[in-house]
This record gives sequence, C-alpha cells and structure tokens, in this order.
Amino acid sequence: MDPTTDNAGNTGDPSAARASLEALRAEIAKAVVGQDPAVTGVVVALLCRGHVLLEGVPGVAKTLLVRALAAALDLDTKRVQFTPDLMPSDVTGSLVYDTRSAEFSFQPGPVFTNLLLADEINRTPPKTQSSLLEAMEERQVTVDGTPRALPDPFLVAATQNPVEYEGTYPLPEAQLDRFLLKLTIPLPSRQDEIDVLTRHAEGFDPRDLKAAGVRAVATAADLEAARAAVAKTAVSPEITAYVVDICRATRESPSLTLGVSPRGATALLAASRAWAWLTGRDYVIPDDVKALALPTLRHRVQLRPEAEMEGVTADSVITSVLAHVPVPR
Repeated sequence: MDPTTDNAGNTGDPSAARASLEALRAEIAKAVVGQDPAVTGVVVALLCRGHVLLEGVPGVAKTLLVRALAAALDLDTKRVQFTPDLMPSDVTGSLVYDTRSAEFSFQPGPVFTNLLLADEINRTPPKTQSSLLEAMEERQVTVDGTPRALPDPFLVAATQNPVEYEGTYPLPEAQLDRFLLKLTIPLPSRQDEIDVLTRHAEGFDPRDLKAAGVRAVATAADLEAARAAVAKTAVSPEITAYVVDICRATRESPSLTLGVSPRGATALLAASRAWAWLTGRDYVIPDDVKALALPTLRHRVQLRPEAEMEGVTADSVITSVLAHVPVPR
C-alpha cells in the first residue's frame, strides 16, 4: 500500500479509505518530525466522531501538528486563539443587526467548520470554555433559542500547556469528559530534534505548509466510508467485558477519587474498534484496548491529593490496572 497515493477522488471504498487515512501520516511527516502516536490518535478521533486534547510544553509542534492534519485533509478548518478576554459569541457566533433590512441576522462563529483548532483552551475563562460543550456533544450551537447544526465531520482539537498555570483556567471534569482522547506530546528524541533543526537549516517554514509539499490526501467521503467500516468491526462479548472490567477497576483504585464513567468505557470501546480497523483487522483484540487505554482514560480519572504528592500519575494508575485485570484468551 503506497502511502503517497492521492485518494482525493475516492468515492467511498473502505480499502481506499484506509489507504488515504494511512497516507495522512506520510503527509504530516513532511511538516512534523516524529509524534506518530499523536497523529494516529487524531485519526482515531476522526473515525469515532470524537475530539482530542493535545497537551505538551511549548515548542513541541502541537499547533503545527493540527495545521498539518488540516492541510492533509480536504476539509474546512479554523483556528481560535483562546485568551482571557475571549467571549462565547467569539466562538459560536452572534446575532448582528442589519441596518438595511432592519432585522437581526446570524453571523456564524469559527466553530462552524470541520476542524476547529482551539489553541491554549485553558487560557480562557470557564464561561467561554463552556461555549464548546454543546458543540462538542450535540454537534450544534444554540443562539437566541435557535439550534444550528454544525458541519459533518466536526472535530475540536484543543491544545494546552501542562507546566504554566498562571493566568490559566483548568478545564472542568464535565468538559474533559467530552474529549475522546487526551494525547500527550513529548519532547522529541535526540535524532528527531536533529532532523527538526536540519529541516529548518534547509529552509523549512512552518507557516508555509504548501512549500513543504503537504497536500490533501483524504476527503470527507474517505472518512464516511471509513466510519462505516469501523462500525462493522466485530467486538466479542469477552472484549466488551474486558473494557468494562478495566473501567470498573479504576473506580476501586485507592489512588483515585474518581474512576472512569460508563461514557469512558464507551469511548474506550469505540477507539479500540477504530484502531483495530486502521491496523487492518475487522475484529478487536485485547491489544487494541491496551493501546488506546491511556489516551482514552487518563483525563477521565481524578487522583487523590495524597497519591499525587507521592508522585502517582493517572498514567501509572491505568498502567497498573491494565497489568492486573485478567486478559481474555
């Protein structure tokens, strides 16, 4: 399967859809070095009609990754820089008075797009953060009592900085739960960092992705065909029980005050099916569940203060749960 094949003309064949989604990795690699797990996570979210929260220190290409993804998809995209003075109407849109017609008309906000980049989402107050709740869950925006449907596909890719807390507003649990995946963007390896500097020395401009050769290799038709194929991916009763056992085990962990909810279990199952299909199978195996457990569950649990002081992390708790829950044979 040639990852450079342009499938922009694909009309819905599942195998061609898989090829075009796999080609996304090659296209994004033209702009972003490494970070393949994060790229794969965003593709999984697209397949599941979910949203992603990207967390990493400044300068690890969080925003560039989303921009490269948008360039590699033949979809509309908009970016909102979240700031303390951002208002909900700046995101959703508002009614504007037209002096010529003497009537109010709706002016759509940037949320009316296929791929919304919510940059530094934790820098805006909760009132503005909550403006995305209805959009993320119901795929619509209600202004002046009138619901307005959002385009399909619709994905929110939000970024946040985990080390700088001054002037930030942590996302509430209800909003975190709306994100299908929380993807951590690590610092690059030594070789990857050398490759980054080499590219910049050769003239790479992160603000000009066209010059880097990034082109659209997947369309909305590809996504629709892929989602239909994912929906047919078989899940055995044993796998379903395995997902439930993992989530129930988090609720019994002495290190947590809040375990994974049934919504989290549903998200883990959906992400596992998408990953199974991406890897070329039409059925889910336990390894699929394990592969998606951390990004799907890490933001759905809450640590006890004493556990946090001892250096326990959400990832370490989930990893421990995976090690102790019996794996179906």
